[in-house]
Amino acid sequence: MIQITLPDGSVRSFEKDVTPYEVAVDISAGFARNVISAKFNDTVVETTTPLTTDGSLTLYTFKDDAGKKAFWHSSAHVLAQALEELYPNVKLWVGPAIDNGFYYDVDLDEGSISEKDFKSIETKMIEIARGKHDFKMREVSKAEALSYYKDKNDYKVDLIENLEDGTISFCDHSSFTDLCRGGHIPNTGIIKAVKILSVAGAYYKGDEKNKQLTRVYGISFPKQKELTEYLELLEEAKKRDHRKLGKELELFTFSQKVGQGLPLWLPKGAALRERLENFLKAAQKKAGYEMVVTPHIGSKELYVTSGHYAKYGADSFQPITTPSEGEEFLLKPMNCPHHCEIYNTKPFSYKELPKRYAEFGTVYRYEQSGELHGLTRVRGFTQDDAHIFCTPDQLDKEFKDVIDLVLYVFGSLGFENFTAQVSLRDPENPDKYIGSDENWEKAEQAILSAAKDKNLNFVVETGEAAFYGPKLDFMVKDALGRQWQLGTIQVDYNLPERFDLSYKGSDNEMHRPVMIHRAPFGSMERFIAILLEHTGGNFPLWLMPEQVIVLSISEKYEKYAEKVLISLENDEIRALTDNRNETVGKKIREAEMQKFPYMIIVGEQEEKDNTITVREHGGEDLGTITVEDFIKIVKDRISKSLKTFK
Repeated sequence: MIQITLPDGSVRSFEKDVTPYEVAVDISAGFARNVISAKFNDTVVETTTPLTTDGSLTLYTFKDDAGKKAFWHSSAHVLAQALEELYPNVKLWVGPAIDNGFYYDVDLDEGSISEKDFKSIETKMIEIARGKHDFKMREVSKAEALSYYKDKNDYKVDLIENLEDGTISFCDHSSFTDLCRGGHIPNTGIIKAVKILSVAGAYYKGDEKNKQLTRVYGISFPKQKELTEYLELLEEAKKRDHRKLGKELELFTFSQKVGQGLPLWLPKGAALRERLENFLKAAQKKAGYEMVVTPHIGSKELYVTSGHYAKYGADSFQPITTPSEGEEFLLKPMNCPHHCEIYNTKPFSYKELPKRYAEFGTVYRYEQSGELHGLTRVRGFTQDDAHIFCTPDQLDKEFKDVIDLVLYVFGSLGFENFTAQVSLRDPENPDKYIGSDENWEKAEQAILSAAKDKNLNFVVETGEAAFYGPKLDFMVKDALGRQWQLGTIQVDYNLPERFDLSYKGSDNEMHRPVMIHRAPFGSMERFIAILLEHTGGNFPLWLMPEQVIVLSISEKYEKYAEKVLISLENDEIRALTDNRNETVGKKIREAEMQKFPYMIIVGEQEEKDNTITVREHGGEDLGTITVEDFIKIVKDRISKSLKTFK
């Protein structure tokens, strides 16, 4: 007999070789019908995998992220089979599950796939799925694997040559076989609905020097209803696309002459950024931060010292050479090395710590052109960066104070649905990181302790740490249920060592400070993009570029409209007038398109009674009131949405 521990802590006894599916049946036959994947002792397994030792078992349905991953990974296999049957000369490379669906990269030889081919691919996938073919894993030797793909798929051969013998497995279903590590649903019949979403070019191994393959994106569901709901969500997402809204609201633009991935902020967008910056600067000032400014470039040696050049040099813009022999600079990829050098300008005593340096610093990364996407993936972006240098005894309080700051930002901007992710190093890949095991252990425990003490809803992800330290990331769900990583806090014992940072302790000895990296927004560009899509352009009232537009019924009431405007501006309400010789209906429609929170309409009666008629964005009529009462309504609404930072 073996002992199986379930997620609720309960332990059940089973005969050796029991499968996860049989355990699910023992729990509930109804539950078992929905189980599609499992994890045993932190390893993803099939629901048919025999369990031979005591261990912990987690069972997943499609409602779980891990269940979706197995479902979509399995669907990628079905897509690959469909492509092989429809395109006889196709060569498969890789086909992973992604956040929403899956893709498969393929070499079509001389062929191509366009939108007109989507339906035939979907039909073929459903035809395969209805065969209810079991997914069966089998281990193969490296020689067997190479022999199977020899002379028919050089992409798979290249993959296999980089694998160790004894770690290679194939997955079979129907007449199809693919190189695979595992993690599948029981059979193809569970896949009931499929949609091919798009095709794109993807360079082999992500290298522009290699051949461009065809990437086919798709998504699948266990019910047709779920696919229908997802496609409706996609349509809503298109309406909220930050690139579309940014153009309509005149916030930002791009220019090929300026360069790919380098956004240009228009006046309204620049004002929006400035309000966000001032909002955070005010909170930071209360929290004891000092603002600093650093250059857009730095000596290559600076980033060699920090370790950024070794880890990210290939993804940075190439070094800038000068007339001086051997002198090289880089466009700044990170702000932290600069802040370390600011700390190093003078000696510090423990009594002077913590030091909190903050900067809205612009950094540059050479993202591949195919990965650029609006404001969410750019080559030049501004981080709301800060670095706290503190004693080990101060670390816990400082880290928790940063958590409070992040929660204040989220609360004031309407991000209410989020989880925290503690990102730890991967113990199996120590070469990915810098620093001693002792320092890593201290840093990881500090984050876990703070997350528990603050009662955060958090998960632990191994292998997601930064190269210099573990971190706490905030994963926010937007209005459409999509998850984004916003806000990060990192504990770093390593950069203080690399830059030889120190302070004099109470024992008159020199000690190494601990460094906290933090950015509640992350990058201003990406944050604004996500905020645009979350709100659909209807920002919190305090943040709106213009909060009110005053519409005069005709030219006769322009002076009264200007009088109302002045009253609003005197109370620091952002407003403008529309005195064009157009109908009020047209003015209202255009104001709705521009997402003005309030429209004030003035005409003969309003001028006579010294009142205004107010309409809210979305069509609600607030009636006819005085300007003073309207100002109070706006101030109260701003006060309720803008939290107080203590």
